[in-house]
Amino acid sequence: MYWIALALTLLVALLHVYFLVLEMFLWTRPLGLKTFRNTPEKAETTRVLAANQGLYNGFLAAGIVVGLVLAQPVLVTFSLACVVVAGCYGAYSVSRRIFMIQAVPAILALILRAVA
Repeated sequence: MYWIALALTLLVALLHVYFLVLEMFLWTRPLGLKTFRNTPEKAETTRVLAANQGLYNGFLAAGIVVGLVLAQPVLVTFSLACVVVAGCYGAYSVSRRIFMIQAVPAILALILRAVA
């Protein structure tokens, strides 16, 4: 169970690094436009906001990774809980799809970490 929990936790961190790249560097490019269902015009006007959001996603990934490397389970748990909150808010404010992509893996990681 420990290895599955660790794998899911790392998956959440990797997803957030991917979100960072999408939002900070690929927002106005074809992959970013397709992923976020944006038009080039809308993407250009929201580019700075997306980069800021990407930075926050990077901090979530960093909290998870630093917590794992330093063997600080409280930091990992806190970071995963922040991901769940962000995913729930994203589902409420933007699209329910965000809940499935962002919050569900973090919820599963938290559950598996608790029982491992």
